[in-house]
Amino acid sequence: MNANAQRSWPVLADAVIPVSEGTKRLARDVALIIGGCLFTALLAQVKIPLGFTPVPITGQTFAVLLVGASLGSWRGGSAMLLYLVAGSWLPFYAGGASGFAWSIASGGYIVGFIPAAFAVGWLSERGWDRKPRILLAMLAGNVILYVPGLLWLSTFAPAETRWATTLEWGFYPFIIGDAIKLVAASLLLPGAWEVVNLVRGRNQ
Repeated sequence: MNANAQRSWPVLADAVIPVSEGTKRLARDVALIIGGCLFTALLAQVKIPLGFTPVPITGQTFAVLLVGASLGSWRGGSAMLLYLVAGSWLPFYAGGASGFAWSIASGGYIVGFIPAAFAVGWLSERGWDRKPRILLAMLAGNVILYVPGLLWLSTFAPAETRWATTLEWGFYPFIIGDAIKLVAASLLLPGAWEVVNLVRGRNQ
């Protein structure tokens, strides 16, 4: 097996806020997880309702991909788990909504944010966030969050046209928007690394 596939690289958060001591590192990681949750909640307020589907266009998926890539696997996944739990009581979901995720049509996507952020973070820890193939990592994360999203959304669709309606509600309208988010996120990460490396070079 390729040794590089097993190697864990520092992700962007580790490079921007390098901490090695136990207590300080724990405090940093907790702050990053909370920050990732709040960032997702902030972009969730960017909401564009579509009259023909209960699932709106939001900035959540863009946030999920960025949080996973910049925080890494376990912190990215933990930030999304915190987002899921916090949104049960706080107005963190799209448009300021709150409540148990499974009670809303888009709840499956929110659950899917957790493995999606983890997967993108895991690939970033293998150096994918520094190269053009970050686009593939982002695409993988997007596919992962769609699985529980569409499965849960299908329970809200009419039984006689369940899967056709589910795809019309939760997949087809978002292809172009998701492609734009993927490209934007995949440009931001390598660009951010260029800035970090430039600053490091000046400080050496």
